[in-house]
Amino acid sequence: MTKTAQLAVSRGLAEAVAGSGITVNSILPGPTRSRSVGEFVEALAKADGKSFDAYEREFFEKVRPTSLIKRFETPAEIASMVAYIASPLSSGTTGAALRVDGGCTKSAF
Repeated sequence: MTKTAQLAVSRGLAEAVAGSGITVNSILPGPTRSRSVGEFVEALAKADGKSFDAYEREFFEKVRPTSLIKRFETPAEIASMVAYIASPLSSGTTGAALRVDGGCTKSAF
């Protein structure tokens, strides 16, 4: 529900500033190896007697099988999208939902 609300708010804001040159978009990250996620997964892996890499492979096989990159994204990969969408290079993109999810989300189009 929170991503749906995020999309509704960003679309509403984009409509409110339409024609002004201001752009509003939503960035939707997927499973990301932030510091806290890395520490959490490392602890889970250790408790199971596995390496981080082995636990990560198992996670993406069983929990996120739709992932196309089959690994956690890095915060830098998310930041790259943020830097792009905040730059003048993306001036033609507004009201968009931009997935940086490693291909976890299947869509019909």
